[in-house]
Amino acid sequence: MSIYILKFKNRLEKTGEKIHMLKFDFKKLYKRLLLLLFMIYFIYTFLLQQKTLNAYKAEENKYQLEIEDAREEQNELMTTKNNINSDEYIEQIAREKLDMYLPNERVYIDVGK
Repeated sequence: MSIYILKFKNRLEKTGEKIHMLKFDFKKLYKRLLLLLFMIYFIYTFLLQQKTLNAYKAEENKYQLEIEDAREEQNELMTTKNNINSDEYIEQIAREKLDMYLPNERVYIDVGK
C-alpha cells in the first residue's frame, strides 16, 4: 500500500471511524461492459443494415430507369405498328432500306461520304 493510504488509515483509526476499503464492484463492471457491448453491436448492425438498404435503393433506381426505357421503346413500337400499313411508312422504308425512288425523281448522292 502506498504511504498516503497508510496515513489516511491511521488517522481514521485514531478517530474511531470505520474504514471501508475500496472494493471494486465487479457486478457494476459486468453490467456496464455488457451494456457497452450491446451498444457496439447495435451500432454495427444499424450501419450494416443501412449499407444494405442503400445498395437496394440504388438497385431499385437502376430497375426504374430500365422500366422507363422499356416503356418508351414499347410506345415507339406501338406507333410503328399503327403506321405500318400507311402509304407514308411503306414509302419511307422503300427509300431507306431498299433504295427505291419514285419515277422521274431526281436523286442526289453526296460523294463526300
